[in-house]
Amino acid sequence: MHRLVLAAHFIITMLGFSGIRLVCMFFELTGLDKFVASSIGAQHGVCVDMEQAIIEFDRQERERLAVSMPPKDITVCQDETFHPETCLVAIEPASNFILLEKYADSRKSTEWTSAMEDAAKALPVKIVQSTSDEGKGIVSHVKSHLGAHHAPDVFHVQYEIVKGTSAVLAGKKKKAEIALSKANEEVERCIKIKEDYQKVQHGPGRPPKFDKQIEAAVQKQQEAQKDLEVCASHQERMKAAVQKIGRVYHPVDLDTGKMKEAEEVSKDLEKCFNEIEMVASEASLLERSLSRIKKAKKVVVDMVATILFFHMSVRAKVEALCLPPEVENAVMDTLIPGLYIERVSKQAKTAEDRRGLYLKACDILGSLHGENNPFNGLTPEDLNLIEKIADECVNLFQRSSSCVEGRNGQLSLRHHSLHRLSNRKLAALTAVHNYFIKRRDGTTPAERFFGNKPKEMFEYLLSRVDLPGRPLCRSS
Repeated sequence: MHRLVLAAHFIITMLGFSGIRLVCMFFELTGLDKFVASSIGAQHGVCVDMEQAIIEFDRQERERLAVSMPPKDITVCQDETFHPETCLVAIEPASNFILLEKYADSRKSTEWTSAMEDAAKALPVKIVQSTSDEGKGIVSHVKSHLGAHHAPDVFHVQYEIVKGTSAVLAGKKKKAEIALSKANEEVERCIKIKEDYQKVQHGPGRPPKFDKQIEAAVQKQQEAQKDLEVCASHQERMKAAVQKIGRVYHPVDLDTGKMKEAEEVSKDLEKCFNEIEMVASEASLLERSLSRIKKAKKVVVDMVATILFFHMSVRAKVEALCLPPEVENAVMDTLIPGLYIERVSKQAKTAEDRRGLYLKACDILGSLHGENNPFNGLTPEDLNLIEKIADECVNLFQRSSSCVEGRNGQLSLRHHSLHRLSNRKLAALTAVHNYFIKRRDGTTPAERFFGNKPKEMFEYLLSRVDLPGRPLCRSS
C-alpha cells in the first residue's frame, strides 16, 4: 500500500504534468480511498513531504558523490526562461546534469555569478567554457566572473539570419506567384477573345490586332515566370547558405574525417556569409533585414575563437598524457575525429545522415585496429585513460545549448498546467531529472556527471515519506 500510494504521487505529480486532484481521483477509481485518506488536504501533505524528501536526497547524494568525484573541467550550457519570474538554468551537456535551476530577481551578470557559485559549491569542477546565446548578462558573467571561454550557440546565429530574411523572401516569392497567375490569366483571356471573334462573321474593316495583344501578354507571362524563378532561387540559396553554416562549423571535417584548423573554418564561414549577403543584395532586402545579417556575422569571430579554444584544449589534454609520438598522433588525427563524428551522427536530422556519419566514424575508428595498431603494447589501464581523455576532448566542443532549451520547454509545460512552480517544486523537479531519469543505457545524469552511481531515489522516499491517515468512517 505504501509503495503504491507513493508511486502514484511520484509518477503523476513529479514525472507527469498533473497535480494532486488526479492523484485523489486515482485513489477513488481504484478503491484505495477506503484505506487511505484521499482528500486534497491529506494528499497535499504527502506531496509536500515527498518534495522535501527529494530535495534532501539531492543534498545528501551531491555531498556523498562529490567526495569521490575526480576533479574535471566542464562546459555548461546556460539560458533563462520566464514564468514570468526569471529562472536561470545551467546544464552540463555531456551528462545532461542540471547544475543550476532556480528563480532569480533578474538575469544580470551578478545574479548569474551568485547562482553559479552556489550551484558549483563543493563540487570538484572548473567551468572552462559556456555555450549560450549572446545575452549581455550571460556573456559578461562568463568572461568577467568565471574567466571562461564563451562559445556562441550556432542556432541563434542561424535564427537571426532566418528571422531577418525568410519572411521577406517568402513574401517576394508569393508576390511573384500572384503576378504569374495574373499573367497566365491575361494570356488565356487574350486567346479567348481572339477565338470568340473568329467564331462570328464580321463586316468589312480591319480586325483587332489580337496577335500583338497575345504577344504582349505572353511576354509579360515570361517575365513573371522569370521573376518567380529568381525569387525561388533566392529563397533556396539563402536556405542552403544558412544550413551550410551549421555544416561547416565543426572542428572536424565531416566528409574527410580530418581536423579543421580555425583558419579553415573561418574561410568556410566567410563563404557562407558572402553568399547570404549576395542574395540579400540581389533581392534588394531592406535595412532591417541587412542589420540582422550583420548582427549574426559579428558572432563569426567568437565561432572561430571557439574552434581555436577547442584545438588548444585538446592539444593540452593529449600532451599531458606524455604518450609516444605515434600514439599521440593516432589519438589526435584518428581517435578524436572518429569519436567526434560518432557523436555528431547521433544528432543528425535524417536517418540517412545519421547512418552515413556513423559508417564514416566506424571506418575511421576501424583503422586503429589490426597489426599496425599504434595502441598495441599499451596496458588496459593506459587504453582506458586514453579513451577517457579522448571522450573529454570530444565533449569540449559544444556549439548548441539545445539541452537547456528543451528543459525550458518542459518547465513551461509544467508551469502552464500548474499555473505556478514554487521554489520547492522546482528544486524537486531538478533532483528528479538528475537522479531518476535514465537513458537507454540505464544511467542517470548524476551517474554520468559524478562518475559513480547514486542511490535509488524512490527507495529513499519510501523510507522517509509516510502514508496519510485512514479515511474517516462515513455513516451509511
